[in-house]
Amino acid sequence: MENIVKSYPVQELCNLLNGNLIGYTDQLITEPEHIESAKPSSITFIGHKKYISLWQKSKASAAIVDRSLKLKDPGVNRAFIEVENADLAMAELLDLYTPAAIKLAEGIHPSAVVDTSASIDSGVSIGANSYIGAHVKIGSNTIVYPNVTILDHVEIGSHSVVKSGTVIGERCIIGHECILHSNVSIGTDGFGFRPGPDGRGIVKITHIGNVVIGNQVEIGSSSCIDRGKFSSTTIGDGTKIDNLVQIAHNCKIGRACMIAALCGISGSVTLGDGVIMAGQAAIKDHINVGNGVTIGGRSGIMNDIPDGMTILGYPAIEAKETLRQWAVLRRLAKKR
Repeated sequence: MENIVKSYPVQELCNLLNGNLIGYTDQLITEPEHIESAKPSSITFIGHKKYISLWQKSKASAAIVDRSLKLKDPGVNRAFIEVENADLAMAELLDLYTPAAIKLAEGIHPSAVVDTSASIDSGVSIGANSYIGAHVKIGSNTIVYPNVTILDHVEIGSHSVVKSGTVIGERCIIGHECILHSNVSIGTDGFGFRPGPDGRGIVKITHIGNVVIGNQVEIGSSSCIDRGKFSSTTIGDGTKIDNLVQIAHNCKIGRACMIAALCGISGSVTLGDGVIMAGQAAIKDHINVGNGVTIGGRSGIMNDIPDGMTILGYPAIEAKETLRQWAVLRRLAKKR
């Protein structure tokens, strides 16, 4: 079925977003779009002063604008919807225009392999060529896309989504309302190796634990979470993990953390609640990171970090100190 184009008058969008309408346009709005690519039927957003100069050249008829920018004149037959936070308002707007999700038929596709001992609740969809192992439990209304592998004794809660190519290792537990994007790997062996007694070979250390993922966790494509060596690698409720992230064995990730692409977290690291890791940051093994810490992109964390700090650099230290050091280095370079 084709998606129906949705259109809204600007006043209706303003009301839905609890905004303040500045100016007016009679153009019906059919899509959100980047400010440079917008058409007359588009609404864009201006959340930072660097985008203000692009508004005059943009073809968009409306823009969501951050109140802090104090924009007052959108132009003829154009409108601003002024809100407290343009990013959050745009998130609400995108929900209005979200295309209908791909709908799998309820039940088990004939080509899927489901062990007779598996427990599948009502409303579950299991796509073509998926494998569901022995004693697996899948909660109500969960969607398993084609070509997913779920090994023995896995438990998945209700209303979760597992996208194609994902592999969930034996004994792992996934909570309610989780989203695992394509090619996620949950419960692989940790990287446990030691030199052999003769100094020539390498001994593999068996990992007998599992991975326990809380509720409303989202994991991006091709991310990997290793099983614990003894007990569990854990991911707290509400945490969001980007694509291509590595979380090693026995890590404890807190609630409502945000971990951006290409981050690497070594074994037995603990992250508190609300930690933010920008892209390509890395954490040494056995490190404790406190609640509410923000880690800048490409930072290397070598020591424990107390609650609430913003850190940057390699090795990472308090962000303001890192920026001061970089400024000194630039001045020294100019003097050469």
